[in-house]
Amino acid sequence: MSGEKSAERFDVAIVGGCGHVGLPLGIVLADTGLRTLLYDIDRKAVDCVNRGALPHTEPGAAAALARVQAQGRLHASADPSGIAGCGTVIIVVGTPIDEHGNPDVEAVPRVVSAIAEHLRDGQLLVLRSTVYPGVTALVERLVARLGKAVDVAFCPERIAEGRAMSELYELPEIVSSRTASGRERAAKLFGNLTRDIVHLEPEEAELAKLFTNTWRYIRFAIANQFYMIANDFELDFERIRAAIRHNYPRAADLPGAGFAAGPCLLKDTMQLAAFNNNLFTLGNAAMMVNEGLPLYLVSRLARRYDLANMTVGLLGMGFKAESDDIRSSLAYKMNRILRFKSREVLCTDPHVTCDPNLVPLETVLARADLLIITAPHAAYAKLSASVPIVDVWNLLGQGVRV
Repeated sequence: MSGEKSAERFDVAIVGGCGHVGLPLGIVLADTGLRTLLYDIDRKAVDCVNRGALPHTEPGAAAALARVQAQGRLHASADPSGIAGCGTVIIVVGTPIDEHGNPDVEAVPRVVSAIAEHLRDGQLLVLRSTVYPGVTALVERLVARLGKAVDVAFCPERIAEGRAMSELYELPEIVSSRTASGRERAAKLFGNLTRDIVHLEPEEAELAKLFTNTWRYIRFAIANQFYMIANDFELDFERIRAAIRHNYPRAADLPGAGFAAGPCLLKDTMQLAAFNNNLFTLGNAAMMVNEGLPLYLVSRLARRYDLANMTVGLLGMGFKAESDDIRSSLAYKMNRILRFKSREVLCTDPHVTCDPNLVPLETVLARADLLIITAPHAAYAKLSASVPIVDVWNLLGQGVRV
């Protein structure tokens, strides 16, 4: 289907629509009755979606995708011309961090500029992914310079990867726009998913998103710091945590230790630090703790084992349990450190298909002298082996001392 033929068929276009954020959103919007176009430059992902397959794992999405495609309400395309025929355009491309650790504030405006010829007067332009504070205003000025009479809104996504198909309906939606019409139209759009709409000004909404992810990142950091303290004194943090949480509601949300990774938490903490002129002591400390956990574990293991003469197996390369997403996965940082310290490193994952260097679990179990659970996939929960298993997640229920 060409972009020209599809130009008048759709209500909503999602730019970046075949990714982890855009695809679930597109499916649920289509499932509410909106004719939805997924525009993406990744032709492989576009073809995958149009075949009725998911380019990445998202529980519950496959059946819904089949349903909305059978009803003719969802189509993916690498041709941006179809954007012109949509009343609403949602951009799910966020603000990345460059190689120097600085937010690339021009990333979203570049996307807007790239599709500018397909924007038309009267559209609603929604920024959906995390943006650096002030990027919404930057896009507003860009749209004005382009001479487009377009309402701009920022409505941050709030889902956890792996729970998108339920949380898009269950969680409140934050809606912000500088104009009354933008607020009303964005609220109506997301009112298809939930009646719980929270209105903020754009800058408030931008910070709300960053605050949310940074808060989670700091919570994981304090758990990891507690873990290191207990471990350094040869104590099991998980036993202590269980005692703290037992029938004690004020500590019920203390998380366990583990790799705080993925495409959002570290990045958004760095963005918030940059926004505050790098005067963010707590956030900077959290980054040091969470990013330092792989090196801490390897240093502890080097005291107990002759790593230089050992083959180490890493179990799980996704950034979290049951995920095929390896973006910013600390398992790969662990891999790099161990390749320097050990004789050989073998990596496996039952979900990840994009890494040709992974080997089957059976190979790892047969050859490894030491196993490390780097992602707590359910497939490893009943794992037994004749070699030591390092389990910082306590997936096996045998404690977390290293």
